[in-house]
Amino acid sequence: MPKTLTKHGNSYALVIDKPILELLHITPETLLEMSTNGDALMISPIRDKKNQKRIDATLAKINREFAPAIKKLSE
Repeated sequence: MPKTLTKHGNSYALVIDKPILELLHITPETLLEMSTNGDALMISPIRDKKNQKRIDATLAKINREFAPAIKKLSE
């Protein structure tokens, strides 16, 4: 999904769509870690162990239920 940066004061912001935020359980209070490999920017939520277990379980459920559809969409 191509995105462009949005001017925000003297800086630029990347707007993340609500469905992606919901899928990753990211709220305005979620701490995010930004890193780069020199070519790409990676943004990851910083999770505590309790939340990570819940997210892992949710992702496993999504993979079980929707794996064929996700695979088909990726083709």
